[in-house]
Amino acid sequence: MREFFGFGGYQREAEGYMSWQHLLFVSTLMAIMIGLSVWLGLRNRNKDEKTKNKILVISAIAIDAFELLKIVVCCWRSRDMSSILHLLPLFLCSIQLITIPLAAFSKGRIKAAALDFVFIFGILGAVLGTYGAGQNYNAYPVLSMDNVVSGITHSISGFASLYIVVSGMASMKKENIWITFSILLGFCVVAYVVNVVIDYNYMFLMRGDGTPYDIFFNLVNGNKVLYPLIVVVLFLLYITAFYAIYFWIQKRAKKSQK
Repeated sequence: MREFFGFGGYQREAEGYMSWQHLLFVSTLMAIMIGLSVWLGLRNRNKDEKTKNKILVISAIAIDAFELLKIVVCCWRSRDMSSILHLLPLFLCSIQLITIPLAAFSKGRIKAAALDFVFIFGILGAVLGTYGAGQNYNAYPVLSMDNVVSGITHSISGFASLYIVVSGMASMKKENIWITFSILLGFCVVAYVVNVVIDYNYMFLMRGDGTPYDIFFNLVNGNKVLYPLIVVVLFLLYITAFYAIYFWIQKRAKKSQK
């Protein structure tokens, strides 16, 4: 247990990013994530909203509980409470720690917008936080608290995203698009300010850190203005493309039903 949680430092060497251990572990998580989301989504698709929402409530509690466990262990491990500054929910994937509970426990337009946000970014976060997490799998053993908990929380995000669409909970209303943009831009602004103050890399706005963002970081030679702007623009383009593809699919589906 001491070795799993990393007390005293990990004695095992990290297997490395894209090692067979890394790929096997995250692929197993993805298979479980997809299987459960499709099964539960189809099972609840024709049930009332309260029944559908119970799965999101469990997801919200689970993702925050696992993240809280990681924060407590990391602070205890370092014996330094200031380390919590590097564990704030300000990564793209971390936004789900807030938006999944919002989707589960809020009502009305806020709930609809939160559901759409989780739907849009949940799968992206799940893939980037597992297959794309080079900074984690190069630093820690695959079967360690850091990677296992990270894999679980990212998988919960992906699960919630798929469950929302399969169960028919996504609204994807055009009038809520501005809320989706606002949520993301708000987090980006806060993350950037915190990065400057504590010299960190939330939302990967300062550097790529072994993730696919390194492509753009290297493209502009790490320019401190251009690089974060490119990252934010990529987020916004992703949202726009997601909505466009969704509406196109919906339009095609309606035509085929006529």
